[in-house]
Formats: sequence, C-alpha cells, structure tokens
Amino acid sequence: MSEVLTELGEAIAAKLPDAVTASGVSDFGDLVLNVKLDQIPKVVEFLKSNSAMKFSTLIDITAVDYPSRAVRFEMVYHFLSMYTNTRIRIKAQVAEDGIVPSIHEIHPGANWFEREVFDMYGVLFSGHPDLRRILTDYGFRGYPLRKDFPTTGYTELRYDEVAKRVVYEPVTLTQEYRQFDFMSPWEGAEYILPGDDKAEAK
Repeated sequence: MSEVLTELGEAIAAKLPDAVTASGVSDFGDLVLNVKLDQIPKVVEFLKSNSAMKFSTLIDITAVDYPSRAVRFEMVYHFLSMYTNTRIRIKAQVAEDGIVPSIHEIHPGANWFEREVFDMYGVLFSGHPDLRRILTDYGFRGYPLRKDFPTTGYTELRYDEVAKRVVYEPVTLTQEYRQFDFMSPWEGAEYILPGDDKAEAK
C-alpha cells in the first residue's frame, strides 16, 4: 500500500510542481504532502476535482506550535477520498505573523475549522467570511494551544451574588508555585525503602 501512496504523491507533485515541495508516507500509512502556504487552495481544489482522486471529504484542519522554529506554526489538513478509500495530509509552514489563505469556498465545512485554529493558535486566515473566536469568550486573552500559554490562563470567571452576574478576575493561585521532585526513589535515593534491607541481607 505504501508503494501505491508513494506513487500517488509523486504523481501529485509532478502535476503541481510549483505548489508541492515534498511528498511521502507517514508511519500511520497516510500520504503527506508539504506545500507552499500561498498554494494551499490550489492543491486542495486539485485534490477535490481530480476525477482519479476525489479527495472530497474534509476531515480536519488544525495547527501545530513549534516555538523554537524560525517559522513557528505548521498548518495540517486531513482529507479522505471515499472513492479510493485513501487519506491524505497536507502540511504548510506559517510564520507567527503569517496569513493562511482560507479554503472555505472549496470546502464550506472549513469555516468552523479555521475559526477554531484562529481561536486556539491565533493564526489568521485571509478571505474568511467570519473570522472570530468559536470556543472561547469574546474577551478571552491569548491563544490556549500555544506552547507559551500558561496552564492557569490569565483570567477566571465566577458568578457574583452581589452583582448578580458573571465577573472576570485575574487568576489567583490558592498556594504558591512549588517545584516538586519527581525523581524515582530507585534512582540515587539516599534512604532505603522498607523491604530493601532484606534484599541486601541475602
């Protein structure tokens, strides 16, 4: 099967030499195409309309955050062809201040997926008809799935009995941050666990 997918990837790359930068098969058996950011709509349209492939089902759109990379984000698109029972993954690198072309005109279902990526990662999409938060509040600060987002967040909300409404407040921790030592007692511990003395006696 991997040979068939490899050949398919090479065929797509040959058809779109100005868009596809690399192709291969992942460890999970999916065909993976690396494409140029501005060429995403062209590749998606080709995969959907090509009669021999018909990747017409959009499964998911997400992103991955690599803070240490010069180009921080990686867009990831998953498509399925129910005609050939084949999956394909498209990847494109996006800078922190980069803008991704929307594919909602090709796949209307991409509308909410792109809004989710914007909400969670702060990645912008050009040509999107309604790019606003979809999972968090309108006044939410930050992007929760970025690696540098604090696990506590910045604000918390509660219902105020006096004001009779939900209020936002800065996060307050119930205890000071502590550094825990999770080293296994079997690795360099200076004390003997109950029962270990019997093992040494033998």
